[in-house]
Amino acid sequence: MRVLIIKTSSLGDVIHTFPALTDASRAIPGIQFDWVVEESFAEIPAWHPNVQRVIPVAWRRWRKSLTSAQTRAELRECFKQLQLNSYDYIIDAQGLVKSALLGLMAKGVRCGYDGSSAREPLASLFYQRKFPAEKIKNTHAITRIRRLVSDVLGYPLPLSTPEYGLDRQAFSANVVEKKYVMFLHGTTWATKHWPEEYWRKLAVLVTQQGIEVKLPWGNLVEYERAQRIAEEVNGVSVLPQLKLKELAGVIAGAKAIVAVDTGLGHLAAALNVPTVSLYGPTDPALTGALGESQVHLSVTYACSPCLSSKCFYRDELPINPPCFSTLFPERVWEALMKML
Repeated sequence: MRVLIIKTSSLGDVIHTFPALTDASRAIPGIQFDWVVEESFAEIPAWHPNVQRVIPVAWRRWRKSLTSAQTRAELRECFKQLQLNSYDYIIDAQGLVKSALLGLMAKGVRCGYDGSSAREPLASLFYQRKFPAEKIKNTHAITRIRRLVSDVLGYPLPLSTPEYGLDRQAFSANVVEKKYVMFLHGTTWATKHWPEEYWRKLAVLVTQQGIEVKLPWGNLVEYERAQRIAEEVNGVSVLPQLKLKELAGVIAGAKAIVAVDTGLGHLAAALNVPTVSLYGPTDPALTGALGESQVHLSVTYACSPCLSSKCFYRDELPINPPCFSTLFPERVWEALMKML
């Protein structure tokens, strides 16, 4: 059986799809997957052992220049790649109109969420087989995808802890064996950032125990934050800018991780690295990092989880965002110590 998965973004969403592929490979021996994904995440699906071919798309780029010659040429090439194979099933796990349109380009039975379950209900008009699912507000994203794939392919939904199919040892093979903790401090929403002064206090608590701290970064803002966290704290090092596979290797080699709600935190869970994840505006019951040795610490604030990328709390407080004033470094350190 050959199946096309459409899950284009983001980093966390792509990783959320891995357990469904692991389930299917156990239920249907010999099953093969191709995967349509946004170009910036194209290397990730191939990490799963049952993914044979990755088809990159560039919606984020294309929509800025739909009439350009380059965009038209890339769209033709995308159509060509999608037509190379015939699929038993095409599963749109994104549930958006743009992902449903990609499914139209491929050959096979198009499947996805029904109109009451898709993120964009209009997308369901493009599917030949439609499946209900619990509403997003009620069910974790990983469970929704596992259920969709099991419904399409006709095997019982496993109730086990999600297994991502990644070999931690293979990723960390080239990492020097040292006892270190990584702080995954970068994320997209301003409201999901744990206060910088808290990172510094936690760094001091960790390094006082003779444990190194490593700080990754992916852009200038994150680099400058990492430098400020590391300033005058012995045992804290700012990593060079790394490619995603290289960064995955450093994550895989860590004794433990402390992460805000970010795609790299989900990667740590997929690699089975003990992780303390910090949640302010978001709800770990819906999008928390799932797996073995995963600890979720949430704020205790009246308006949380607000699920908003902007904070509308009006009173001025010394901690920003204010909800994180209830999640102190000492509480995080207590949870981290149990892992170490």
